[in-house]
Amino acid sequence: MPKINNAKSARIPRTVWVLGFVSMLMDVSSEIIHSLLPVFMTVALGASATTVGIIEGIAEATALIVKVFSGVMSDYVGKRKSLTLIGYGMGALSKPLFALASGTGWVLSARFIDRIGKGMRGAPRDALIADVTDPAVRGAAFGLRQSLDTVGAFVGPLLAVGLMLLWADDFRAVFWVAVIPGLLAVALLALGVREPERKRSLEKPAFPISRRALGLLPRTYWWVVGAGALLTLARFSEAFLVLRAQQGGLSIALVPLVMVLMNIVYALGAYPFGILADKIRHKTLLMLGIAPLIVADLLLAYDRSLGWIAAGVIFWGVHMAATQGLLAAMVADTAPAELRGTAFGLFNLASGMAMLVASVVAGLLWDRFGAATTFQAGAAFAAAALVLLLFRGAADQTAAH
Repeated sequence: MPKINNAKSARIPRTVWVLGFVSMLMDVSSEIIHSLLPVFMTVALGASATTVGIIEGIAEATALIVKVFSGVMSDYVGKRKSLTLIGYGMGALSKPLFALASGTGWVLSARFIDRIGKGMRGAPRDALIADVTDPAVRGAAFGLRQSLDTVGAFVGPLLAVGLMLLWADDFRAVFWVAVIPGLLAVALLALGVREPERKRSLEKPAFPISRRALGLLPRTYWWVVGAGALLTLARFSEAFLVLRAQQGGLSIALVPLVMVLMNIVYALGAYPFGILADKIRHKTLLMLGIAPLIVADLLLAYDRSLGWIAAGVIFWGVHMAATQGLLAAMVADTAPAELRGTAFGLFNLASGMAMLVASVVAGLLWDRFGAATTFQAGAAFAAAALVLLLFRGAADQTAAH
């Protein structure tokens, strides 16, 4: 049954725009570093692909797991902004550690602090967006925030390329520049966002998570959690896109262009896909969004020439645009308003564990069997996710009859 669309009578709130620009500035800061970090670790610090996979897996999983506790806390104390501000502050303060890193232990510590900050801010920020946004434009709101975030994700690597060319591949000098937009993001959040008062329809859940509160999360929500985890398992860290481009002969200074290309596609697609999510069935759009990931993995596995890599990266960006804002909207739609922080946190806990497994496995496959095998495995997991969604759709139709 088509979704009823009342979007014409609702508008995206100012708070969503401000949070989008905060995300954009922090992503500029983060991606200046992250677009160079895999090459910095392998070239400057002598790390293996397995080490890169372990560090990236731990870092990304940490961010997603911490969202559980920040989301629960934001529900418990009834405040979103303060936790979001702490999270962005930790992200900004971690940046100097990358410039000072003399070994992979330093990198792991910096990534750990940075991702704790990301985890601390993610669920409260998403819950705040859901709190202030009319359900009729919720997909568009999450798509807009994701699109602005992704603008930062390609501006950052572009700055990294320019600075690496200007400063003759001086990783550490470039990393110091990343401190500036991070601090600007914190200032904009502190001064530009006002949190609305929230009315509660039930008592505070027991801290940190109560059985009664979890019982209020419906079966449809848990289905979204499972779908998100399975999809994350199929999509390992983007650090392997950067390493694949280096294999293809792209110079160190130009390697961040991989993330520029992916994130331009992501940024251009996130908002339109968000609008589409308000008009068609979420499950249908999710299945359509998995197909580009399968294509991307197959292209990246087929050949390491830059043309094939570029094509694979473009399809990877289409997949991200179609699915990331959509999954956030699906969580918001299926969770009670009083438990949205908890719901986003639990969703990201499942995704975090999947990301850790996926990135470690990807690194091991890369070192033992080659890059092609890593991407072939990703395509297989993505295809399995698509098949399971198709079976779920068939089961729903059977039950309806």
